[in-house]
This record gives sequence, structure tokens and C-alpha cells, in this order.
Amino acid sequence: MVRIKSSQKVFTEDEVANLTGICLEHLRSLVSAKNLGKLVRAAQTLGSETPFAESVRGRLFSNSDLMILAELHPRCVH
Repeated sequence: MVRIKSSQKVFTEDEVANLTGICLEHLRSLVSAKNLGKLVRAAQTLGSETPFAESVRGRLFSNSDLMILAELHPRCVH
């Protein structure tokens, strides 16, 4: 069970890894296999003028994506 703030609607790869305990390597392979998360392209096309574009890389996840990932994969122990 993952507990999150009800006001938070979007999560980055790093946040999902910390909340679920899945390492980034396993998270990225699982996400690509199950087609979860949304690729971040809009923020990257804005360039370095936007602070949001620098802090977000990879994919963004919704609450439902987070819950699915928590159920599909156990915590990594390595």
C-alpha cells in the first residue's frame, strides 16, 4: 500500500521509485512493457528557460499508474 497526498496528481520517475521501492532500472523496463506513464516532451521542447523542464525527465505518472506499479512489482532488494 502506497500513501500519497490527495492533492498530488502527477509523479516523476524518482518519486515513483521512492514511493514503491522499485529501482529505476526495473521501473523503466516495467513501464515500457506495460505502457504506463506519459512521456515528458512538452516540458523538454520549451528549453532550459523553464525550471520544470530541468527537473523532470523521462515519464510522468498518475495516481492510478502508481497503484498499478505498486501491485505489479515487489520492492527491489538490491
